[in-house]
Amino acid sequence: MVEEKSHGKSTTKAMVRLGEVDVKGSKPVYIAMQAVKGVKYSMANAICTLLNLDKTTPIGDVPNNTLEKIKEMIKEPKKFNVPSWMLNRQKDYETGEDLHLSSSDLKFNIDNDIKRLKKIKSYKGMRHAWGLPVRGQRTKAHFRKGRALGVARAKKRKSGK
Repeated sequence: MVEEKSHGKSTTKAMVRLGEVDVKGSKPVYIAMQAVKGVKYSMANAICTLLNLDKTTPIGDVPNNTLEKIKEMIKEPKKFNVPSWMLNRQKDYETGEDLHLSSSDLKFNIDNDIKRLKKIKSYKGMRHAWGLPVRGQRTKAHFRKGRALGVARAKKRKSGK
């Protein structure tokens, strides 16, 4: 189902599957990796550096065995000696380990964290429950979606005399 374009010796794949995301084959490697939820610039840059990949190479030109290594590094970067400060879930609440989550696992754990905060009725949990900003932002001018805004004025009556 993947189309391949022929440019002389190499073949460029039109679409590449990374994790749970389809990426255009013409995108550079480090930008294509950032399409996966949980992988941002620093992690993509680290993966390119550890695999000795040129960041500007189109992802469609990367060989299949290198793509498999990229997928494995996204799933378990600790195996490849990625520093723990670069992982997105340090000192996990349940296990106490440093983890790196991506795609649906990341979404699932974030939702569970918010549910736990609401259940224990922490300040952050209550702010989530009320739909207010959690990290100390001011609310006078922003975060006013979906609520009544301002003061309603009484309509003028037409005089019948």
